[in-house]
Amino acid sequence: MWSKLIKPVVQISSKFERNSRFACSLVPGEPEGPSVKTPIPGPKTKELLNKLGSLQQCGTVQLFANYDKSIGNYLVDADDNVILDTYTQISSLPLGYNHPTLLKVFNDEHNLKSLINRPALGVFPATDWPKKLENILKQVSPGLPHITTMMCGSCSNENAYKNVFISYRRSIRGENVDFTDLEKESCIINQPPGSPKLSILSFHGAFHGRTFGALSTTHSKPIHKLDFPAFDWPTAHFPRYKYPLEENTRENQQEDKKCLAEVEDLIEKYEKKDNPVAGVIIEPIQSEGGDNEASPEFFQQLQKICKKNCAALILDEVQTGGGPTGRFWCHEYFNLECPPDVVTFSKKMQMGGYFHTAEMTPKLPYRIFNTWMGDPGKLILLENIIEIIKSQDLLSQVQKSGERLKCGLHDLECEFSDLINSVRGRGTFLAATATSAKLRDDILKRLKQKGVQTGACGTAAFRLRPALVFQEHHADIFLDKFRQVLQEIK
Repeated sequence: MWSKLIKPVVQISSKFERNSRFACSLVPGEPEGPSVKTPIPGPKTKELLNKLGSLQQCGTVQLFANYDKSIGNYLVDADDNVILDTYTQISSLPLGYNHPTLLKVFNDEHNLKSLINRPALGVFPATDWPKKLENILKQVSPGLPHITTMMCGSCSNENAYKNVFISYRRSIRGENVDFTDLEKESCIINQPPGSPKLSILSFHGAFHGRTFGALSTTHSKPIHKLDFPAFDWPTAHFPRYKYPLEENTRENQQEDKKCLAEVEDLIEKYEKKDNPVAGVIIEPIQSEGGDNEASPEFFQQLQKICKKNCAALILDEVQTGGGPTGRFWCHEYFNLECPPDVVTFSKKMQMGGYFHTAEMTPKLPYRIFNTWMGDPGKLILLENIIEIIKSQDLLSQVQKSGERLKCGLHDLECEFSDLINSVRGRGTFLAATATSAKLRDDILKRLKQKGVQTGACGTAAFRLRPALVFQEHHADIFLDKFRQVLQEIK
């Protein structure tokens, strides 16, 4: 298990050690810190926004990046502003920008041909595809024997639901029973019994993607869902804890019990309304919905509830997978009695997909299928990323940097308690809550003008998603800039 590779966390003072910013970087060539030359967005970015706006809706674009100049933990924008990036393309760059090892990957002719001759993997995989799956993905499996590769996080969850439904129906129909003519005919016109009423239980605040099926389990922001028809699927409340955790143990345990009881009630309710729950999907830490966390005991009991009700447990590790919490998979912290039925991934893993039990594997071909079903080029990148994670002991680095960040955030929370609260998270996968959405947005804007990029989540929270090569001196720079912003606002 990956957890065995982690060295003990070094206890670090929460006081900011400003001279540590000159420490040796894990990515050679990094600047010593941010450098802001123009307001952000600057004139060149605004010009590019006008051009892009004439072609497509671009209201989400914050800046244009110069990816030739960006390096390590630093993003360089179109106006040559050098920005400490603690958000890393929504948590999807494990080694930051232009890591020297990754820049050499496609100098190898075989790797280059794997990249440009992109196959329809379901029908024409390369001769080395089984070996790649075995040597690369299986070595980081969370204890599950089967792998399905996909393009992104949304389609990973979407297709995982299909696996769950296939397995559930097979358990009802019988292992070796064929489809009836009525099932074949009725599914074509979206009617039962071929298109049965089945549901996936999800949680308020969840984000599992924007594709059509996955969207019925996404409950974080109205803008994601407005105007789109959705399935009648149950939604339970995810625990909302009081902080600091150590001072609110009793209340938070009661919150766990309340939410778990609701899960059981909803499973029973949907069984009675002939729309049984075939699976339950949950994030180890709700990301888009506000970086909401739940205890190991909550997840242990949730798994027991799923087993009791013959519902598959799907853990969505699209954001948390790949090391940002200090373990390769966040659910390693939960000490589950056995692996989940499905674990989905993307982002830091470079491509999408999911690990799953043998029971989740369809017996017939083309049931889970699309043209590409992943990308061998991305898997080659992941192979090198995994090797660097091991050789540079980056999971231990994440724990040390996370300790520095979290201690510093707690110090700022005490100093500016009227502005921020509820510091939380694991590793460098951290967040805190501002006292209002307006204040949160102001904090993020001011940080960017000081050369620090971070992200928003929930209604009033901000989140940190740095690369695995984010070190203590980067944490000190962030904390210094953040304190400056809070001091200005105060």
